[in-house]
Amino acid sequence: MEQNAKELSSGFDINAIRQAAANLEDGAVTDGYAADREAVVAMLNAALATELLCVLRYKRHYYTVSGPNMGDLKAEFLEHAQEEQEHADRIAERIVQLNGSPNFNPATLTQRSHAEYDDSEDPQAMIRADLIAERVAIESYRQMIEAIGDKDPTTKHMLIEILATEEEHADDMRDFLV
Repeated sequence: MEQNAKELSSGFDINAIRQAAANLEDGAVTDGYAADREAVVAMLNAALATELLCVLRYKRHYYTVSGPNMGDLKAEFLEHAQEEQEHADRIAERIVQLNGSPNFNPATLTQRSHAEYDDSEDPQAMIRADLIAERVAIESYRQMIEAIGDKDPTTKHMLIEILATEEEHADDMRDFLV
């Protein structure tokens, strides 16, 4: 039995694995966490600000777009707002898992966001603003994923999933351009 355990554990640092039982106050962050936790939390807080601003922009567009045949566009704006909120929630949860504090301060939201707010009235201007914001988010997430590399697989995996949705959003907005 002991021989099987040694065979199964070969290649693993058993002492490091057992050390994970220490420092319980660190929650999910073990000594083996290889990324710069503070830098990852800072990146995630910027992403959180971006997602929150995108929720606000899409919600505004949803409530203010008007004109004939706007039902499909309104529905798309609402769907995107809901998905951006889900992204914000996932990011905030990950920040807490990394022993950070999610920054929801509305006073500094626009300065921390990678994307910009839009208050245009014209549906095509709204679509363009949303497409620009999606492209900004895509590039931001791509750079974050590259910066994190393999040092934090959980955050990287989450960002890859969010990136895929942002790419879908960009395609959706492009399809509404005339």
